[in-house]
Amino acid sequence: MSTELQPAQRPLQQASLARFWGYFLWLGATGFGGPIALAGYMQRDLVERRGWVSSEDYLEGLALAQLAPGPLAAQLAIYLGYLRAGTLGASIVGLAFIGPSFLMVLGIAWAYVRYGGLAWVQPAFYGIGAAVVAIIARSAWKLARMVLRQDRVLWAIFAVLAVSTAVTGREVIWLFLLGGLVAYLAKAKLRTATVQAQLLAPLLGTSVVVPGKVWELLLFFTKAGAFVFGSGLAIVPFLYGGVVQQHHWLTDRQFLDAVAVAMITPGPIVITAGFIGYLVAGTWGAMAAAAGVFVPVYLVVLFVSPFFKKIAANSQARAALQGVTAAATGAIAGAVYVLGRRAIHDWATVLIAVAALLITLRWKVPEPLLIAAAALAGALLYR
Repeated sequence: MSTELQPAQRPLQQASLARFWGYFLWLGATGFGGPIALAGYMQRDLVERRGWVSSEDYLEGLALAQLAPGPLAAQLAIYLGYLRAGTLGASIVGLAFIGPSFLMVLGIAWAYVRYGGLAWVQPAFYGIGAAVVAIIARSAWKLARMVLRQDRVLWAIFAVLAVSTAVTGREVIWLFLLGGLVAYLAKAKLRTATVQAQLLAPLLGTSVVVPGKVWELLLFFTKAGAFVFGSGLAIVPFLYGGVVQQHHWLTDRQFLDAVAVAMITPGPIVITAGFIGYLVAGTWGAMAAAAGVFVPVYLVVLFVSPFFKKIAANSQARAALQGVTAAATGAIAGAVYVLGRRAIHDWATVLIAVAALLITLRWKVPEPLLIAAAALAGALLYR
C-alpha cells in the first residue's frame, strides 16, 4: 500500500517571501493559455509540487476569483500573496505576476507605433483577427456552460446582454447591474432587494469627468476592471464599446490587433489595456490603463478576503454575483458578432475562423500556437 501523502495531507512548506515572489515573476513571464490554465499552473506548482499553499486555501482563493470582479488568474495570484504576507504579499505578488507581460506589451506597442502600425505584418494580423474571433466564441460557449448550467434566469440574463451587445456594439453597465438585481430578486425576499436597489441608485447616477487623456484612461479602465468576471475575455466587449465606439481612441483594426497581442503574450489577457493605453497616450497612458484594470482586483482582495467565507456562504450575495457573471458571459457572446463583422469579411478569413473554431472544439491546442498558425495562414492568403 502506498504511503504517499495527498496534497491536502502534506505539511506546508514555509517558502520565503522572495521565493514566493520569484515564482509569480516566472509565471507571469512564461504562463500561456489563459486564466483557467494559469490557475491550473498555480494549483500544480504551489499545492501539489511545492506544498507552499494548502488545498483549502487554494480552493477558497479560486472561489473568490470566480465570484468577485476581476480577471480570474490575477485575482487568485493576489489572494495567494495576501495569504502569504498580507498587504505586502498581495502587492509584490500582483506586481510580479503582471509586470512581465506588461513590459512585453509595452515593447510591442512601441514598435507598433514606431513602425506605422506594423504594416509589414498586417498579412499576419489579417489571419490573427479571424482566429481571435473563433477563440472568443469558443470561450463564450465554455463559460456559458460552466456558469449558466440549467438556470433559466441566468440564461435569460445571458440572452439579453448578448443581444444588446450585438445590436449596440457596446456594453450597457446598467444591464450588468440589473442582471445582478434580477438574479437576486429571483432568490431573495422582495423587501430586502428593494432596499438594496435604493442603496445602489446614488452610486449608479454618479459620473466623474476628469480632463486629460491619461486620467480618462485611468477612469475608463478602472470601470472596466470592476466588471470583468471570471474570464479576461469578458473585458473585450466592454473595451470595444468604450475605446472604439464611444471615445474613438482606436480603429476596429487597431482594437483587434490589441486583443491579438494580449493573446500571444504570457500572463493575463486583460494586459491588452497596456497596449491600448500606449496607443492613446504613450507610456503614461499604458501605465494608467494597466493600473486602472488591476486596481479593482487588488482592492477586492484586500477588503473582501477577511470576510469572504461569510460572503460565500450567503445565498443572496451569491445569487447577485451569479447574475452579473451571466451578464458578462452574454456580453462576450455578443462581442463575437460585433468583432466578427470586422475581422471576417472574405472567404479567406471565413476559412481561418472556421478552422480555428473546429480545432479549439476538437483539441486542446495552446492559444499562442493557434495564433501563430493563423498568422501564417493570413500571410499566405492575404491579398
